[in-house]
This record gives sequence, C-alpha cells and structure tokens, in this order.
Amino acid sequence: MIQSIFEAVISAPEKGHLADYIPALANQSKNLFAVYIIDEKGEVLSFGDFKDVLTLQSISKVMSFMVAADHLGIDQVLEKVDVEPTGDPFNSIVRLEVAEKGKPFNPMINAGAITVASLLPGNTVEARVKSVTDFISQVTGREHSVNYKVFQSEMETAYRNRAIANYLKANDYLRGTVEEALETYLQLCSIELTTEDLAKLGLFIATDGLLLTENKNLITRKTARFSKALMMTCGLYNASGKYAATIGIPMKSGVSGGVLCTVQNGQIEHLQGRMGIGVFSPMIDEIGNSVKGMDFLQKISEHYNLSVF
Repeated sequence: MIQSIFEAVISAPEKGHLADYIPALANQSKNLFAVYIIDEKGEVLSFGDFKDVLTLQSISKVMSFMVAADHLGIDQVLEKVDVEPTGDPFNSIVRLEVAEKGKPFNPMINAGAITVASLLPGNTVEARVKSVTDFISQVTGREHSVNYKVFQSEMETAYRNRAIANYLKANDYLRGTVEEALETYLQLCSIELTTEDLAKLGLFIATDGLLLTENKNLITRKTARFSKALMMTCGLYNASGKYAATIGIPMKSGVSGGVLCTVQNGQIEHLQGRMGIGVFSPMIDEIGNSVKGMDFLQKISEHYNLSVF
C-alpha cells in the first residue's frame, strides 16, 4: 500500500514553489521526491531519490536545540528561549516586540534558533557549528559539512534575520556578537544531508536519544522529550496545529523541502515499533512546508494509524 501512496503523490500535479527568496535554493530540481523510513531493528522502506543531498534549513533547529540543551542543561536554555507556539510566520519580529522582555517564544522559530545558536559549545562560529555537525555525524554514521554556497547565499539576503538578531542582542539574549550568532545559525541551516540521514535522526529522537548502533545515549531523555514536544507543537511553522491534528506525529520541516519525523510506536508494512521518517520534496507551500511531503505523510498517517492522538 505504501508504494501506491508514494506513486499517487509523486504523480499528482505540481503545486507550490521553490524557496527562491534564498537564491541557492531557487536552483533545486522541482521534481525531486524521496522517502526513507527506518525502524529500531534497522528494517528499511525507501522510495525515490533518497540519496540526493539537501540542506537542513529549519530542521537544524532541532539538532542545535538538543546540543545546546545537553551542553548547558534545559533550564539554562529556557532562561533565554521559551517553548510556546506562536501561530506566526517563522521569521516574524512582532512577538519580540510584544512579549515580556522580548524573549523568543520557542527554538523552532528564527528568533529562538538564533538565540540557541549563540548558546552552543565553543567560542567561535566554527566551533559551534562543529558541535552540531559532529553530533549529526554520530547519529547518521557519516561526516556532514556546510554547503558554503548556500550559506553565502543566505548571508547576502539575511536582512530580516539580522534585524531579529539585533533585537535579541539589545535585549541581552545572545552570547557573543550579532554577526557570530547569525553566521552560526545560517551555517547550521546550510548543513548537507540526505533523506536517509533525516530518517536516522528521526529514529534517534524516537529512542529518546539512544544511539542504537552503539547502545549509548548521546543526549538525556529529558532533552529528547522536550525536542519531540517542540516538534509536535512548533515544528511546522504556523501550520503546526493543523498537522498535529491531521498527522499527529512529531515533525520538523525546512524550506529546502525536507521533513524530519519520529514515530514512537507504529507499524508500516513490515516495519514496527519506533521509527524515523525522512521525506524530501522541494516545492513548498506559502507557509514553508513541502507540499508533496506533507501530502504523503498525511496519507500514511491515516492509513497506518500513526497519530499519537
């Protein structure tokens, strides 16, 4: 059945648009579509171009939050950023102006993610980015790096993000300088990986931070559970509530068209138990979520009863 769902979604008329406000992402192929699913026993279902490379974009917010929280402790991170949904676009500034003391509402919007980027271990941009790439590499089993062409493209057009970072600095939420926080954040967004890697990250989160290949915890259970709660309530921009109701699993999307998903207990064909799902299709809707990616996830959630609700 899942093969039929994939074929139905991939053959549907093209909808949405590329994230052309980031010049480097405007050159992605519109027709890419990939799915990779892995369970805790290592069983796999895969479809499409799952070895094709994408940049994390906002999906990086989950990994940077986990690294910062494990480094400083949840409580110290929460002194700088809250965990409340906003209902606003991911790059909105308005909440910083109306919230008490300008505190970012959650780590899954740009204001919160820029703040978290400044809290990562290390005293330089390079060290902070490396703390996240090393973490991702431990989970996926291969090395990851920044696509500097995408990073430069984002830095050259980062007017709104720079405004957000300046506002955060004025209210004493950033460690280091505005430019350091901004560069760190945008380099994290530009980390490259595949749909297969996304699924492995999703499985890692489903296990509450247990690296199954080595039977060791990389993060605390508390950090993993906070991350899943943030993905469920804030992971899909200002459509998070809609997809919590219609799909009902923790997810995080990025404007490159990737979606990271974690299933706590389910069955999809011969796969069962805890699972990670990676989906990639670069045509996004007006909110920033992959059109075909979300269509596919909604269909499999309904068919295989994956919702936690």
